[in-house]
Amino acid sequence: MRWIGRIFFGLIVLAVVVAAGGYFYLRTSLPTIDGQTQLAGLAREVVVVRDKSGVPHIEAKSLKDAVFSLGYVHAQDRLWQMETNRRIGAGRLSEILGKSAISKDKFLRTLGVYKAAERTYAALDEDTRDLMQTYADGVNAFLENRSGALPPEFLVLGFEPEPWKVTDSIVWTKMMAWDLGKNWGQEIERMRLMKRLSPQKVAEIMPSYPGEPNTPLPRFDDVYKSAMKAADNLFAMAPEPLPEGAGSNNWVVSGNLTNTGKPLLANDPHLGLAAPALWYFAHIKTPEISAIGATLPGVPAVILGRNEKIAWGFTNTGPDTQDLFIEKINPDNPAQYKTPTGWQNFEVREEVIQVKDADPVSIKVRITRHGPILSDALASSEKYLSNGYALAFAWTTLQDGDLTASSAAKMMRATNWEEFKTAIRDFTSPQQNMVYADVDGNIGYYAPGRVPVRHQDNEVKGRLPVPGWEAKYDWQGFIPFEELPQVFNPERGYHYTANEKIVPSHYKHFITSDWTLPYRAKRIADRLEQEDTHSVQSFIDLQSDVQSLMAKEFLEILLTTKPKDDKSRQALTLLSIWDGSMTKNGPTPLIFNGWMRELYREVYADELGEIFEQYWKPRPNFIARVLKAENGHQTWCDNISTVVVENCASVLQNSLSNALMDLTARYGADMLEWNWGEAHFAHSDHLPFTHIKPLAWLFDIKVPSMGDTYTVNVGRNRLKDETQPFANTHAASLRAIYDFSDLNNSLFIHSTGQSGNILSPLYGDMSEDWANMKYRKMTTNREEYMEGALGTLILKPKM
Repeated sequence: MRWIGRIFFGLIVLAVVVAAGGYFYLRTSLPTIDGQTQLAGLAREVVVVRDKSGVPHIEAKSLKDAVFSLGYVHAQDRLWQMETNRRIGAGRLSEILGKSAISKDKFLRTLGVYKAAERTYAALDEDTRDLMQTYADGVNAFLENRSGALPPEFLVLGFEPEPWKVTDSIVWTKMMAWDLGKNWGQEIERMRLMKRLSPQKVAEIMPSYPGEPNTPLPRFDDVYKSAMKAADNLFAMAPEPLPEGAGSNNWVVSGNLTNTGKPLLANDPHLGLAAPALWYFAHIKTPEISAIGATLPGVPAVILGRNEKIAWGFTNTGPDTQDLFIEKINPDNPAQYKTPTGWQNFEVREEVIQVKDADPVSIKVRITRHGPILSDALASSEKYLSNGYALAFAWTTLQDGDLTASSAAKMMRATNWEEFKTAIRDFTSPQQNMVYADVDGNIGYYAPGRVPVRHQDNEVKGRLPVPGWEAKYDWQGFIPFEELPQVFNPERGYHYTANEKIVPSHYKHFITSDWTLPYRAKRIADRLEQEDTHSVQSFIDLQSDVQSLMAKEFLEILLTTKPKDDKSRQALTLLSIWDGSMTKNGPTPLIFNGWMRELYREVYADELGEIFEQYWKPRPNFIARVLKAENGHQTWCDNISTVVVENCASVLQNSLSNALMDLTARYGADMLEWNWGEAHFAHSDHLPFTHIKPLAWLFDIKVPSMGDTYTVNVGRNRLKDETQPFANTHAASLRAIYDFSDLNNSLFIHSTGQSGNILSPLYGDMSEDWANMKYRKMTTNREEYMEGALGTLILKPKM
């Protein structure tokens, strides 16, 4: 790729600069954290104390000055991260990376997230717009007043950042919603499988939630024939969807069940590991509020955290807020598409993508009543869509009325349950499971968000792309806020969520067909019930828990396998004395995960053929039914490419042998020397330098880690990655525990460090503590955060 060549040229230049003493120049890219500076835009003096972990404690006389200063310190510590995030959302990576980024830019321009962000800003209330502009002013104050070098990434790629815009902040919150949405990808997965398998087989390999019947999938054969090629290419072009089992954990316990008589709340949101980490801890202190917790660089608020009265934590609900519609184009007028009431004109806009060292690329985007035509992102949509059809995308985040940005400051100000509910009423995307506790001893849970209401005759329920001209597939509004899942002071004294099905069977609204499997949720529930009295330590123990209920379930099946050779016999012996704990040390977790990886391949690679690798991911719900021979599922054990009829016993034997051969090739012949933590290292990758080996060595952060996809202390890996199939790439992006007996004893950690600059000692200083389940103190007490503080910066108004 040409941009890689340019980067190598930049590296040579960088090496020459460093050899000439440029290292000292590069160090001028580190932030000034001591002394005084004058800035236009401040009303009063602000003091920024960076504690020993590099967390800024922003002491201001007003919320506006605090938010301005938050923008300033975000830019000081995470400028490159902010730059890449806004360029992703705006579809502008090609401007700095060249031709290799065009396809991603085309997809995101077609999606129109930045256009939606502009509409959102116009619809926000005046106070929210004012705060967001103030934050942007703070970012720009840094850009205008900085001296010395920019962070190394800007030097290597050879450009400078533009001024920050309010919509740059809003677009990243929408891209967070994209990262947490997965339904459209599952619709395409099912659609593509329908080309190769019967509807019954598709329902088997992508089954319903445990305990629920598999609802038959309808057939749209004629329509799908025209749209299948587009689906294949869109699946390859789009940003990667959430991994299987993705999600987060949170739980809250009332004072009746704690050793202090006060509530405890825990939260660990699971996201893709990145360097630097997604989150940036900060403390905002004004006469009005004192809020501390996790912020998103580029966004003017504490997103997850606490103030002096309440604390809150999120997990992803995983609602079905995305639908794909196959639109029929008028054969007599290609500017029109079919609706339930007749033909309607497309809206059309042109997008021009600037490309580094190349000519601009223009695309035309057509928009329907459902949303943009995603197939227009393809090089030539006519090549992929014959017989006059196109794929449109509906998503709540793209629609007018997404006011999520207005809820953040209100949450920071809330002091009780009623004020918290008022604050989250505007939290529309992505829907989140929010747990809550307050100093008065109350605990609660709410799942705010815009969730479409489906028509009673809609038999698809978000599982497949549907004909866009049939009215029964149109959304019928949204679930009213008052009818969303919620609980206040539950009788049992606690509440938890782990992305499992959160509503009972009698709940009157449809939320999704694709809940995350309940392994983590069950383990959390078991641990909460185990203890009569909880403490901060019991919460640490639960966040540290690495017993995999999925592994325990499968061990009962796997241990029936008859060994084919001595190596298999040794592996089975080790597994027979293992309790399913995914600890860092020892070979057994690696043997189990290696076996499961090959078992997935052995069961369904033959049926899926050339698309198998794209579908190679954990499917325990499906595989368990196959191995237990439920309802004819055992037919999957037969390899359809051979004359011999294989059974599940031979599949177990073969997959174990294949796994052991693979593990031996990777980690050596001595099985007892294999180590899960080293194979399962947590890999926080840097965008874009993770793709360049010399740079990846500098910018990526790797530490041995524990856990697996289904443990509370989670660590998800990509089975299809042949280079590092067991590397932990999706895990707890942060951990927090809030102690209401003394909120200043609350704890936090995230996966890398506060700085986004590789020259800073704070770039990765939290990573080993994070991997080893250690925490930092989350205090708003000035005397405590001044102890060992790294610096105090005074921001003064420029007269």
